[in-house]
Amino acid sequence: MTDPVKARQISGNESLQETPGAPLLIVVPEEAEGQRIDSFLAAQFDDISRSQIRRAIERGDVLVDDQVIKPSFSLRAGQQIQFEPPESLPIEAVPEDIPLDIVYEDGEIIVINKPAGMVTHPGAGVRSGTLANALVHHLSQQAMQMPKRGGSSRPGIVHRLDVGTSGLIVVAKTDRAHLSLAEQFESRTIFKSYIALVYGAVKEDTGRIEASIGRDPRNRVKMSVRPEGDGRPALTIFRISERFADFTLLDIEIKTGRTHQIRVHLAHFRHPVVADITYEGGRINMVKNRSLRTAIEALGRPFLHAARLRLRHPATGEVMDFSVPLPVELQSILALLRTATQ
Repeated sequence: MTDPVKARQISGNESLQETPGAPLLIVVPEEAEGQRIDSFLAAQFDDISRSQIRRAIERGDVLVDDQVIKPSFSLRAGQQIQFEPPESLPIEAVPEDIPLDIVYEDGEIIVINKPAGMVTHPGAGVRSGTLANALVHHLSQQAMQMPKRGGSSRPGIVHRLDVGTSGLIVVAKTDRAHLSLAEQFESRTIFKSYIALVYGAVKEDTGRIEASIGRDPRNRVKMSVRPEGDGRPALTIFRISERFADFTLLDIEIKTGRTHQIRVHLAHFRHPVVADITYEGGRINMVKNRSLRTAIEALGRPFLHAARLRLRHPATGEVMDFSVPLPVELQSILALLRTATQ
């Protein structure tokens, strides 16, 4: 176990991911009083499983007030947990016969219209049913193998969409394509455009939200806008597409690809994405139209869609522009809004 004196304490404005591999000193909050330590730590890290945490405790890699404890240890507010996070093991994407909505495909790339509800690649708690599982099967039918770049859990994947976000995602079929696409994303030459319906009447016709994003120190499942230097820079640009009485339809371009970027930025802008239960902050309770509120509550996903993607082909250099329409469930919400405003 690492010397406790060298452990870094986590305060209210710090992120646990800022110093990978470093021992952490976590002060137990009042709301965690009485929780098992393995359950508490599992809730703080969405990329480390509870079984991994339990093994770390049993190895003595977790101390409470400098004492070795058991996974069932009951916490008290104010106690100090010293924790050395284990490495997350990659989960191999095994082939699964899952239908894909293929927008474009050639020998180098494949462009998919991902449905809401599909996870991009296997990870903690998700081992099957992902886009990566479907792609491995799809290429096996062509007697092709996914590229080695990206690893066994996310072969060929250079970017991702949140599980609740639908729309376009490009995947490399060769190592050459993966390298080219990764460089395009790194240099921010790939154009990504989204459609989002947000709560409230946005005043500006166009605007930009530039604010760093990092893991929320109070809820490890969420991201949040962080002070400068305590997160990763992020830039979101928007323009009004359509206005309603209490809602606004936005066209959004992102210049960076941070986790939950659009959802976090728009919530920070006080116009959270409709039906985003993670970041909307209870705004659904302010919807007065009963039929509209019922439809939003039944949506089961944020009103966020990756509608357009423009890139250079990895082999030919040709500029390729792809677009897909809103899914039916999102079109239905807009139809209700348009009827209500007539």
